Amino acid sequence: MNTEFPASLMEGLPLGEKIANELRIQIIGGKLEKGSVLSENQIAADFGTSRGPVRDALKTLSNEGLIRLERMGVVILGLTPEDMQEIYDVRILIEGFIMERLSHDFNESRRNTLLHIIDKMELAAKHNDDVDFSRYDMEFHETMIRYCNHQRIFRLWNGIRPIIFAALLVATKNRFARAVEGVPQLIHQHRSIVDAISEGDQEHIRQAAKDHYTEAFKTVSQSLFFFER
Repeated sequence: MNTEFPASLMEGLPLGEKIANELRIQIIGGKLEKGSVLSENQIAADFGTSRGPVRDALKTLSNEGLIRLERMGVVILGLTPEDMQEIYDVRILIEGFIMERLSHDFNESRRNTLLHIIDKMELAAKHNDDVDFSRYDMEFHETMIRYCNHQRIFRLWNGIRPIIFAALLVATKNRFARAVEGVPQLIHQHRSIVDAISEGDQEHIRQAAKDHYTEAFKTVSQSLFFFER
C-alpha cells in the first residue's frame, strides 16, 4: 500500500506501532475521512498482516480519540479544531513549565545541544527536507523535556506526542510544498526560547513560549483542519 508516514521513521518499531503511525497520519491528513468505516480484515489485508497487530494499533488510536470501535467496524472520528486547541493548551502548559524549570538548571552544554538541533532544522529547511525538519523540531522539544527529569510530565507528553508529531509531519510537508518563507521565523522562535532559558527571565520565557505555540497552532490549524477538503 502507499504509505503517508515516512519509512525512515518506522525502522525498528513493532508492527502494531507502525500500523498505528500510518493510520494516524492518514486520519489527521484527511486521507481517511471522518465518518468512514473500516474493518479489521480490510486493514489487515492492506498492511499484509494478521489481525493481532491491527488490533493493537486500533486500541492505541481509540485511546487517542481518533477512532471509535464498533461491532460493524472502525469508525473514523478524526480531529476537530477544538480537539487540536485542547492538545495545544496541554502542550503549552507542559512545555511552559518545562522551560521555566529548565532555566534553573541550564548550562553551556545543554544550550549548545539545543542550538545544534536548531542548526540541523535550518539545514533541513535549506534542503527542503520536511521529514528531517519535523524530526529535529520534535527532538528540540523532547530534549528540553528529558533535561528536566520529571517522569510525570514525560508521561503526559507521551500521551499527546503521537498526534502532535503526525500533525507536525503533515503540516510541515504542506508548508514546504507551498513555500518555506515562514520557516526562518520558526527557527528564530526556537533560538529565542533557548536565549530566554539562558537568561532565566521568567517573563521572557513565558512570552517566547506563547509566541512559538501561538504560531505553531495557527500553522497546523490552517494546514490540516480548518478548511473544507
